[in-house]
Amino acid sequence: MDVNEFRKRGKEMVDFIADYYENVDKAPPMSTVQPGYLYSLMPHEAPEEPESFEDIQRDIETKIMPGMTHWQSSNFFGWYPSNSSFPAMLGDMASSMFNIVGFNWICSPAATELETVVMDWLGKLIGLNSRFMAIKEDGTEGDGGGVIQGTASEAHIVVMIAAREMTIDRLKTNGMGNNDVDLVRHKLVAYFSDQTHSAGQKAANIIGCQVRIIKSDANFRLTKRALQDAICKDKSAGLIPFFVCATFGTTNTAAIDDLSGIADTAESEHLWLHIDAAYAGAALVCPEFRPLAHGIDRAHSFNFNPHKWMLTNFDCSALWVADSTHLVGALSIEREYLPKVKGASDFVKDYRNWQLPLGRRFRALKLWFVMRMYGASGIRAHIRKHVKEAKWLEAQLVEDGRFEIMAPVVFGLVVFRVKASIIAGNAHDVNKTNAELVKRINNDGRVFLVGTKLRGVDALRPAIGSSRGTPENTALLLKVIKECTTNVLSEHSNQ
Repeated sequence: MDVNEFRKRGKEMVDFIADYYENVDKAPPMSTVQPGYLYSLMPHEAPEEPESFEDIQRDIETKIMPGMTHWQSSNFFGWYPSNSSFPAMLGDMASSMFNIVGFNWICSPAATELETVVMDWLGKLIGLNSRFMAIKEDGTEGDGGGVIQGTASEAHIVVMIAAREMTIDRLKTNGMGNNDVDLVRHKLVAYFSDQTHSAGQKAANIIGCQVRIIKSDANFRLTKRALQDAICKDKSAGLIPFFVCATFGTTNTAAIDDLSGIADTAESEHLWLHIDAAYAGAALVCPEFRPLAHGIDRAHSFNFNPHKWMLTNFDCSALWVADSTHLVGALSIEREYLPKVKGASDFVKDYRNWQLPLGRRFRALKLWFVMRMYGASGIRAHIRKHVKEAKWLEAQLVEDGRFEIMAPVVFGLVVFRVKASIIAGNAHDVNKTNAELVKRINNDGRVFLVGTKLRGVDALRPAIGSSRGTPENTALLLKVIKECTTNVLSEHSNQ
């Protein structure tokens, strides 16, 4: 493919993308293919000779498209949103054009410096404390800063590595020798609630520390008291607490942990405090939500995903640390083929030392496009629209009388179930009916959502957050919920 054909095919692909977005709501949001469908449709070896763009495009439409669950459909309410936007796509196109491997400043100075700039922009936009900024108000380098990770799972791993190094440094400062430190590494304990994302457990498995899962309270929050009790028990057993994750907007219910209380305990017990705000962190662009996050300014690290609810195509996970010393110290490995820049260093960050891989894409471009083309006002309007629609859905479900809300509706997530009093039978029958309702809604094909379990109780959890969604889509969701509930309850009463 030469430049002229690329011009032609590129324009055709843009048209194909635009057509897809104009028509995606007409298709069922969930794919219905069976496992292995694609293997039977594909050759079992790569082609020996080049194939045409037309053939590839035809296969996208006839073979790939049937196996796609349409996350960008306005009728997709599953998990949490995975926002896309045309500005972000344009930024990704520019990133693909440059195709750099930006492991240090020399690789492409603009890539490093733009990331430093936009992460400070974004940090200020969500109201982060100045200690998380890379550049101070006087233009000099700060102790902290932001970096774009691929996912919140990656962010979890790197901050837990940094936390381990911080604790080891403290043990050495207190007089423990290197040999003794090696002998106690297996005693390090990280703390999560039973509502913390599975990324925390995975990160602990990777770095090889112990894990304490703490029961959340009646509102599915990790509390100061519960954390203190767990730490006291572990210290009595000779273990070494070193890390705690608090969540701002849990996956199951969008609950907000006791951030201030956890920060108190983290400070007194010398724990690294990480705040996982992967979903709900985007809401902090709106000042009215910031009181809910009181305490984040005392964290060691904070993370949220613009690729969830802030109009930025996957992957783009924003991580800030208040002090990069332990992070960079733990992940830095010097080689002669990785030269360092001498002289002024305020904008010379080797982001390879802030992440697990060496190479990294120019992801700052798409975030830059989004923040400039939407502006802060556009991003705030995007968030507020979804919160308003979620509140409307909550009110409609309550008014119906057959449903109960299982957790406070604060952001765009509504967690509910059919009331036990509506369903004749025991707890098993109630759960079975609500699980069946999830299946019935999704099999209907007009909308897609997922269910969950809250301490053994089946519930439904539609998440409103599509970048193209309208109140009409939320109204359709309500319509389908009501219709399917009527059918499921009718069948249950006839059994």
